[in-house]
Amino acid sequence: MATATGLESFVDQIISVITNDGRNIVGLLKGFDQATNIILDESHERVFSTKEGVQQLVLGLYIIRGDNIGVIGELDEELDASLDFSKLRAHPLKPVMH
Repeated sequence: MATATGLESFVDQIISVITNDGRNIVGLLKGFDQATNIILDESHERVFSTKEGVQQLVLGLYIIRGDNIGVIGELDEELDASLDFSKLRAHPLKPVMH
């Protein structure tokens, strides 16, 4: 899991978060605390399917508890904008098993 110093460089950047239950949430990192609880603005969830394109569900301002975060990573906005999500097919991620 990312530490506070690791997340500082992502503040005011677009990030992708994969939660322990397999959700993929993308948004602008506005803040975080010592427990890695994060605040995302302008966020949306990407729902993957093998039958239809990726659905993007608008979430807006969103808080994710640190104990529910599996992975946090920066997003290449240029590459992301060039993808046609309506043609992308993928299996949804399975929940993390402890």
